[in-house]
This record gives sequence, structure tokens and C-alpha cells, in this order.
Amino acid sequence: MTAVRATGVGAPEALLRSMFDAAVTAADPAVRIPEVLGPSDWAGERTIVIGAGKAAATMARAVEAAWSAAPAPRSSLVGAVVTRYGHRVDCERIEVHEAGHPVPDGAGERATRRILELARSAGPADRVLALVSGGGSALLVAPLPGLTLAHEQEIGAALLRSGAPIDEINLVRRHLSLVKDGGLAMACAPAPVRALVVSDVPGDDPAVIASGPLLADGSTRADAAAVLDRRGIPVPDEVRRVLAGAAPDGPPPHVPHEIIAAPQQSLEAAASVARAAGVTPVLLGDAIEGESREVGRVLAGIAAQVRRHGQPAGAPCVLLSGGETTVTVRGEGSGGPNVELLLALATAARGNPVHAIACDTDGVDGAAEVAGAVVTPDTLDRAERLGLDPEAALAANDGHAFFAALGDQVVTGPTLTNVNDFRAVLVT
Repeated sequence: MTAVRATGVGAPEALLRSMFDAAVTAADPAVRIPEVLGPSDWAGERTIVIGAGKAAATMARAVEAAWSAAPAPRSSLVGAVVTRYGHRVDCERIEVHEAGHPVPDGAGERATRRILELARSAGPADRVLALVSGGGSALLVAPLPGLTLAHEQEIGAALLRSGAPIDEINLVRRHLSLVKDGGLAMACAPAPVRALVVSDVPGDDPAVIASGPLLADGSTRADAAAVLDRRGIPVPDEVRRVLAGAAPDGPPPHVPHEIIAAPQQSLEAAASVARAAGVTPVLLGDAIEGESREVGRVLAGIAAQVRRHGQPAGAPCVLLSGGETTVTVRGEGSGGPNVELLLALATAARGNPVHAIACDTDGVDGAAEVAGAVVTPDTLDRAERLGLDPEAALAANDGHAFFAALGDQVVTGPTLTNVNDFRAVLVT
């Protein structure tokens, strides 16, 4: 991971980066998975590993390591998972496929066919271990009969541009797919299935993570159609016919889900770093949603309240939050939700400057291979000297270009986990 610039009293940017690093480490599947696996996972004829998400490959490797360390007798181990391009981790027994995210592609469709093949091969003497993490909704691609990959791509891209929150996007995805909304659980029957989950959604609802491949959420195709209508998404006739039709009969079989990493754990790890540095942590929540620019302005307002009135804590303190904010795309710039939030925060905090970091814990903010950025008390002054206009950058959704010009991007590369966005606003 590259270091960010550390300046000012107590090197506040270095402290912010230490908190982000602690948040990512707390969500590392390589640490968590050995703690939850046991002899029963290797008790069948075969342990079949299937999975999808940005953390799927590193989860698969951790499963392989736990299997190798297990005493004999043990099951044979086979499997296949799909992860985002660039997030591959090589395994010996479990196939690792890479595919497109956030818009699905043909590689994802082929990988999903292989995962379904393995799932359907499972018998009652086997054990299925499902590895689910954020990003799985786009990576698992199996259009319902009558639909094609192009339909999923078109609808998904339009929803992303609309600024729809992730729960609405995933609600639509689940009702266009053969494998979501419990479809993968149906494919595994009658084998017993256990799901290990890295949560990237507000509330940690396993029915929402990756659009619930092993768990239905009770929503309907009519609900999905209502989201598309409310967001003004053009709907092809084929999609409209599918959403107007009847859903498959019967609920999927029950699959126990265990959340092994979640945003709250990461916020608490960051809070421990802050306390060790003599800074009071204020956890604002792990499920904050809304327009990125509006959340940035709210955070600036809370920071001002700290400085003026010592509420909700006195300085020095750090405002910690997680969740997933969204961007309604209006401009043609390069910018994800974290850098958009920081742009709004910096402009709203003019006259009451703060230090802040906002990054995606998977290392990818929006579609850019950049985790996020930092804001410093002199961000606006340095921007002015370089001829940069933060308001214009915000209007153009061009946060990545803005922070790149300042040298204030945070570039980690793939972190191989994903518990959503991490934000820390330090008031000194």
C-alpha cells in the first residue's frame, strides 16, 4: 500500500491512514476463516466450495489452508469461485475465475455456469461451503430464461448511473437471475450447505449481500419492476415480460449464514487505533447511506459542532463511519462515492478545516483502481494555487482527477476483502 502525505501536528494523515489500514486488516478473511471452520466441514465425501465476490479468492485460499491443516480422515476438496479482475489469489484445488464488476460480463457468465455445475453435482453425502462477499451480485451472472447477459448489463449500468442505493440495485438484479434470491441454494439441494459471509451492506442482512444467492428476501418481481419505474430506467420488452411473470414455486432450502467480517468490526478496529493515539473516536454508524455529497456536507457540519461546542465529543476526536453512499451521475468526470464525499466535505468545511480520509475497503472507489483520498486543512488553498476548482469538479463528478492533481489519492491495490466504505474525519 502506498503512503499518503503526513503533515501537521501529530502527522494526522498518517494517523488516518493507520486507522484505514486497521479497518481493512480487521476484515481479512485469512484471519477470520480459520476461526470458524471445524471438523464438520470436512466430514462428507467431498467438500464442495463455491463462491462469489471481491473477497472470494482470498476466502477460498483460507479454506484450502484450513483443509490442509485438518487431520485425516477428511473429505476431498473441490470448488470454483469468481472474483473481480485483479483480485485473483491462486489456489491448488479450488478454481479461481475473474470477471467484470460492477457491470457483469461474459467471463462472469461462464464462471457462474461452472459454479452451478458443481452445485448441482452435490449429493447428500457431500458438504457445500459457500463463500459470499460484496461484489457477488455483479459477478454471479445467470440470466433467467428469456433474458440475456446484455439485458443484465443494460439494466445494471442504468441503475448505477441513476444513483439508486445498493439495496434497490440488488433487488432488481435478484429478480433477473437464475442464481440469485436463493437460486444457488436450490441448485445445491439435497446437499447440506453452510455460508460464510463478508458483509458489505448496511445492516449486514445476508439476504441482501450479493443479492442473496443462498437466501430469498421476500421481495417480488413486481417490486423490481417498481424500482425500475421509479428510477426512470428504460426497460426492454423481454425484461418487462419476465418481471410480469410468475416466480419459481417454493422457497429455497434453509442455509445457515455466518457473518465473518462486517463494517462494525472494522470501525471498532479503527477506534482502537485512535484511542492509542490519544484521540477520542466517535462512531457515527456502520450503515450510513445517501448521496455522497450530502453525507460529506453533514460530516462537515458535525466537525464544526465539535470545534465550536465540543459536541458530540471534544477535540481531538475522529468521526468514524461506514456504509455505502451513492452518486447520481451528472457530469463526465472520473469520480467514485468516496472522492465525491470528500470534495463536498472540503468545500463545506471552508473556514473550519479538517483532516479526513474516505476509502473503499476493497481498494476500488467507483470504477477507478483507487481506494479513495485524503483531505487536509490546506486542500482548498493548494487546489487554488494549481488552478483547480473544487466546485466545478464536484459538479462534473470528477473527484479522482481533482485529488490526483493534488497528490492526495490513496492507492492500495486490491485489498482482497470488502466491508464497504470507511470514513474518518479528524478534528484537532
